[in-house]
Formats: sequence, structure tokens, C-alpha cells
Amino acid sequence: MDTSMCRLIHEGGLPGTALFSASLQDSHTRCLNPTPTPSYEYSGPLNDRCVDRSATCHSVADFRPAKNLKKSVLLRRKSRYTVHFSMFRLSLQRLLSLSHGGGGSYIMQSVRGIQTPRKLEGKVALVTASSEGIGLAIARRLAQDGARVLISSRKQQNVDKALQELKKEGLDVEGTVCHVGKNEDRVKLVDYAVKKFGGVDILVSNAAVNPFFGNMLDSTEEVWDKILDINVKATFLLVKLVAPKMQERGGGSIVIVSSIGGFAPFPALGPYSVSKTALLGLTKALAPELTAQNIRVNCLAPGLIRTKFSSALWKDESVLDQLKIKLGISRIGEPEECAGIVSFLCSPDASYITGETVVVSGGGNSRL
Repeated sequence: MDTSMCRLIHEGGLPGTALFSASLQDSHTRCLNPTPTPSYEYSGPLNDRCVDRSATCHSVADFRPAKNLKKSVLLRRKSRYTVHFSMFRLSLQRLLSLSHGGGGSYIMQSVRGIQTPRKLEGKVALVTASSEGIGLAIARRLAQDGARVLISSRKQQNVDKALQELKKEGLDVEGTVCHVGKNEDRVKLVDYAVKKFGGVDILVSNAAVNPFFGNMLDSTEEVWDKILDINVKATFLLVKLVAPKMQERGGGSIVIVSSIGGFAPFPALGPYSVSKTALLGLTKALAPELTAQNIRVNCLAPGLIRTKFSSALWKDESVLDQLKIKLGISRIGEPEECAGIVSFLCSPDASYITGETVVVSGGGNSRL
């Protein structure tokens, strides 16, 4: 081991390394003191300086000469891996708790007991139709991962209820009313995000309607107009509004929520399923056009998820059982099982992914 590095570790020059693990004892002895050093065992209280009394250490306060050198060496070998890992974890925790070079502090999240920066820290996310179901789960997860989130819904009472729930969890969220089928509401939504948070980095287009359930040939022109206006056209127009705002911030991420019904239409949901197929195509068409602006466009295709919106498919047990057989699944999914995928697609971990559709369906058919 390099002498300067040994001295740095020995003198506490690195965070959390002033007290080192038993597995490093011999190398420290050789570089700091060429003469043999007697073995010592810990006799004081357990604390973050020594996590195991069986570990042998150099002579410092609270240590005494080992009564049985052979036994001490055996104990050292037995505990070296446990002590080494424990001290490494302590060192990493201390290092990550330091302020970064800019003078501020990173906001941390715990991963197996170790604090790490949240992957969406500093990002602003806009999620439509996010007062319940999949939209609410996505908004919650993005906020948990560090984003400042603007939720929306057609009704003020739904926005207020969702905001109260999320803010009780200590999440950084705001909300506003938005009917995505109305141009003035879409403009107000984006303007609100810019005014409140300074811009938009993430858009999750989740709003959809389905006013029809039955034989597809019984559907009317009005049904088709409403479904295509909200599910497809409004999604595109919202992307068109948000893209320049993302470009101003150096890029962004868009996630369009489609459905497994876009691959294999749900029974009695023909027009809705067609609109979801259109969203698969919209994702593919937008992705290459927005690449030059450093904006990624991806798609989420949930399967059968337990939400109010899909309740007609799962409330009746007999209907659900038949649908599970048709879809080839063993159970119905939960909204939270979609949220993590969206957070991933919006994060730096997915920086090389665009134009793709991720299916969350429990193994259901997902091929055109």
C-alpha cells in the first residue's frame, strides 16, 4: 500500500476511514511501522469506531493487549469480512452525507441502508389525469424519486383530495384543474408548471376516456370523436406545447400511457383499443423528430390494472376469470406496478432509450 495513502487513512483524512477494518491491519502495520506491532483487542463500549469486539486493532484508547494472540488471530480471520463490509458501509454513508462542491446538499434516498441522491432530483414533472389510479401512482413515485410534480384532473375536488394525500407524505407537489380536450386548459397547465416550478422536464400523458362499452359496430360518430380527441389528438397537442419548454432546459422525457389493448383489443372496448394503438404509433413518430432536441419519447402499455377506470373488466368475478384466461395472466395488476417503470423511463438510467413501448401486463399478449 502507498505510504501517503496509508497515512491519510490512518490520520482520518478520508470520511469514515479513521478507524479501519481488521482486514487492513497488516498492510497498515507494514507501511506505517516497519517493526512488528503487538496485537490488541477492544475492551471499550461498542460504537461506530469499532463494530466488533473480536476485531484486532492497533494500540489506541479503549484497546488492550490480546491475552491469547493465537485466539485473537483466529477471531480476526473469522470476523474480517463482516467488519470490513460494516466499515466500508459506514465510510460510504459518511462520504455521501457530505455537501457537494456547489455548496448545497444532495437530497438522499435510502438504498439498503445507504443514502444516495434521488434520481429525479431537480426535475419538474407534469402528469395529466393524476388524481387517482395509475396517474396518481405515477405522480407519487416521481415525487418520491425527487421530482417536483404538477398533478391535474378535470375536477377541482379530485385535485384537492390527491394533493392532500400526497402532501401528507411530504412530497413536493402542486395541482390544477385541466380538461386536456380544451386548448385553453392545456395552455394554462403548461404555463402553471413554468410559473410555479420554472419549467418542464417530464411529461406523462395519462388522460383518456372511454364512453362506450359494447359491440364495436354499435358505436357512434360522437363516440369516436370524443375518444380520438382526448386519447390521441390532445396527447399530441400537449406534447407540442411542452417540447419547446423542455428544449429551453436542455431536453426532457415524455411518457405516453397507452394500453395492452393497443396490441390485443379488449372485449367490448373496440374504439378505445384503436385509440391506444394510435398512441403506439404516435410514440414511434415523435421519437425521431424530438431526438435532436434531446427529448426522449417512450410509451407505457399497462395490462389489466385495478383502477376505477377499468372496473367494468374486473368487478364481476366471472368476467374477470374469463378475461384472465383470454389474456393469459394469473392476476390483476396494481397501479404502483406501473409507476416504477415510468420513473425509470424519465431518469438518466434510460438516457439511451427512446421510441420504445414498455408493457406491464403480467405476461399478457403484447404483439401487434
